[in-house]
Amino acid sequence: MTLRLVEFLVAGNEASDLLPVRSAALLRAHGARRGFWTVLDEGPVEQCLALLLERDDGHWVAHHVPADAGRENGRTEDGEALAHHDGWVYVFGSHFGSKRGPLRPRRAFVARFREDEAVAGPLPVHVVRNRFRLHRAVNDALAAAPLTLLPPGDRVRERFIVETLARGTARAKSWVTRLAADDLPVNVEAAAFTPAGTALLGLRFPVTAAGEPVYVELAGVPEMFDDPERPGDLRALGAYALTGVTPPGALAGFRAITPTGDGGYAAVTGSIDALGKGSVLLDDHPHGGEVTSRHVRFRHDAGGGALVAGEVVAELAPFHHVEGLAELAGRCYYVTDEDHRVALWIG
Repeated sequence: MTLRLVEFLVAGNEASDLLPVRSAALLRAHGARRGFWTVLDEGPVEQCLALLLERDDGHWVAHHVPADAGRENGRTEDGEALAHHDGWVYVFGSHFGSKRGPLRPRRAFVARFREDEAVAGPLPVHVVRNRFRLHRAVNDALAAAPLTLLPPGDRVRERFIVETLARGTARAKSWVTRLAADDLPVNVEAAAFTPAGTALLGLRFPVTAAGEPVYVELAGVPEMFDDPERPGDLRALGAYALTGVTPPGALAGFRAITPTGDGGYAAVTGSIDALGKGSVLLDDHPHGGEVTSRHVRFRHDAGGGALVAGEVVAELAPFHHVEGLAELAGRCYYVTDEDHRVALWIG
């Protein structure tokens, strides 16, 4: 596949995920014929939303979107996944931690906004910090699934689980009741909603013992916003492993998921963590960082078996770091995780 590169500078940060703009009003306001949302890494969600726009003359531009999360301003970080549902754009935090742990409560959030409201003025962003409710639901689903998961390793468990519990206990945090000593650290990297309104969350970690990427179907995400102070119970309906898409001997997690027009899903798979950045995951699993990205497809059968057959659409070598995928009007768009820039690749 031949790819064309378009580079942007957006608030001095790199991008995660890629979501087509559906709002005609928003595109008109920018004189654009198409566009994509992306979320920038690390900072608070209200500071990390951006548009990548192709104007009517074919010129690409980036627009950093001013936003306001009200009293939740400054209380989140590390938005990773974007998804459309029922007129809203949802943003999922990683629910993970830094490369060497521990888990960070600021990353355990879901936010949402309406695209039309980005046309003028600061974009209102609604944030629910779930205080590890999602972590608990996903871990319960993983424990109940007929999957053999890759053991996290002693250093990973110590840095991400044991240390998080110790910090929360020392600070008398109520969320410690939602963590258990035998939990797995969960890294949410991808999301898409099903027609039934459930969310498919693609995990970068954990993966199966065979190195297969894992996703979890979650109910109750929109209901979290009914009362952000008392978010309803999240219910994990199942955990699934995507087979046939991981190179032999490698470990591959999800990096992106997007619905396709035929009722299926396209996804990007890749490394379980970045090379050369001091990752504890790669200290324990050094073969988890070398795998290059792949564009794959699969169909989700609610209530079906835990092993889901996947198909490789395209090898994205030499890229190790594809963070977002969109299939639009017969073309493929990818965004890669680059230092201090946003790189959009068009196929």
